[in-house]
Amino acid sequence: MSNRRIDMSDVGKRIRIERIIDRNSGNTVIVPMDHGLSMGPIAGIEDMPKTINAVAEGGANAVVIHKGIVPFGHRGYGKDVGLIVHMSGSTSLSPDPNEKVLVCTVEEAIKLGADAVSVHINVGSRTEAQQIRILGEVSKTCKEWGMPLLAMMYPRGEGINQFDEKAVALAARVGAELGADIVKTNFTGDVESFRRVTRGCPVPVVVAGGPKMKSEEDLLRMVEMAMDGGARGVAIGRNIFQAEDPTKMTKAISMIVHENASAKEALEFLKST
Repeated sequence: MSNRRIDMSDVGKRIRIERIIDRNSGNTVIVPMDHGLSMGPIAGIEDMPKTINAVAEGGANAVVIHKGIVPFGHRGYGKDVGLIVHMSGSTSLSPDPNEKVLVCTVEEAIKLGADAVSVHINVGSRTEAQQIRILGEVSKTCKEWGMPLLAMMYPRGEGINQFDEKAVALAARVGAELGADIVKTNFTGDVESFRRVTRGCPVPVVVAGGPKMKSEEDLLRMVEMAMDGGARGVAIGRNIFQAEDPTKMTKAISMIVHENASAKEALEFLKST
């Protein structure tokens, strides 16, 4: 037997991360449903067990919810889905919605059975310094406990274009520099510019969905371009759980992410009866 010491926290992280990243494709479809804290009970997340079941049946790898919703979102039936507990918060009524504070701890998430935790960091905001400090501290605790960390890294602040390639690349790199295992950020609008973002970030990058898009075709095309640009998956909320059929939408996106399907093929599936 080898005398090499096994880092059990690293083993724990690998076990947990297998529940949120597909073993075969190496990619992930994450459905954030943490919007209730900032926006209230918007359409699609009033009945959490129903919505979580819908995306799980569609092939989602994980959902993102706040700690207080875990008991209501855990169904105990149907297809299993990974649990990411979100640790950041602010409300739309705040004088500065870009300011994010910690509303949970890694230890609380462990007690809730989380497979990962997530934090939201707005790079370039008025409170950037505090938020970066939070990211560093959470990263340290995650390493101690073997807990995967999803960092939602957005360039946001006065005069900042949150889809600008250089700004997005900086935000993504900050997440990697401070220890995130997965970085979620904005799509920059085209394959080549997003490829430069992913090349500059040594950890897997997943693309955000943002506000509800005008058409399903636009959404699927964005997912396809992001994957072509080096994304390792998506973290899309409203464009999935507010879809006419969340299960089929999740499946259509999963086809692109996990099966290398084209946006056209995914749209044809979505439109099929």
